[in-house]
Amino acid sequence: MTIQITGKNVDVGNAFQNYAGEKIRGILQKFLSREVNGHIRLERERELFKTSCTVQVAGGLLLEAHGEGTDAYSSVDSAAQRLETRVRRYKSRIKHHTSPAAAARRKVDIAARDYVVSLSDDDEPDQDGANPLIIAEGHRNVGHMTVSEAVMKLDLSEASFMIFRNAGHGGLNVVYRRDDGHIGWIDAELPVAAKANGASAPKHTG
Repeated sequence: MTIQITGKNVDVGNAFQNYAGEKIRGILQKFLSREVNGHIRLERERELFKTSCTVQVAGGLLLEAHGEGTDAYSSVDSAAQRLETRVRRYKSRIKHHTSPAAAARRKVDIAARDYVVSLSDDDEPDQDGANPLIIAEGHRNVGHMTVSEAVMKLDLSEASFMIFRNAGHGGLNVVYRRDDGHIGWIDAELPVAAKANGASAPKHTG
């Protein structure tokens, strides 16, 4: 098990590295039998310490947890508590994510670009053909999965939303965090051509 520990705006000494590493390893070894890799990042913003934990388990599934505190140790304690809650809650579903069917779906995942655009007062969004000023670029994976898998992956992360291809019909869907604590699901209408080929929309309940 490899746990990388880094710092931003703060020096992570041996004492903190040993404490944080053992804390996260203990949780992962308790609930996950497979070999995993992780990254712990400690950041300081004025008087507040923030710890981010990212753990990759079998099948490429990412577990994320953030914690804050008035000192480095309390911030990693908070992150570890959130991580343990997520691992405990979804242990059985994490195993399902490594199934052959799920692995086959991941082979057709789509790599997409992720842009950060400027919202300066000089922008003219109504101008035809105008593109916003791009100030950063990254990468995002658009996975091919069931709605249940998408909900699980979002809830195991700290992301506010996730775009994915619905395994039922291949269309682009979005799951997102609602203000009431639940997760919303946006299912785009299928193209006419897809419907003509016999694809069916997912059944909605409730």
